[in-house]
Amino acid sequence: MFKHYFERIENIEIWPVISLIIFFLFFTGLLIYIFKIDKNFINKMKNLPLEDDETEVRSNP
Repeated sequence: MFKHYFERIENIEIWPVISLIIFFLFFTGLLIYIFKIDKNFINKMKNLPLEDDETEVRSNP
């Protein structure tokens, strides 16, 4: 069914190449970001849910 529509689109063979390039660039950028991020920031964010909130009211009214 879709074969008929795809045959009528001009230059459709370029879209898989563009999609592959976008996919590759995104994940390459993501890997670069992961390796360059500050390790202290990661540890701080990792432990954040476990820390006690100092402004939290500890007694029940």
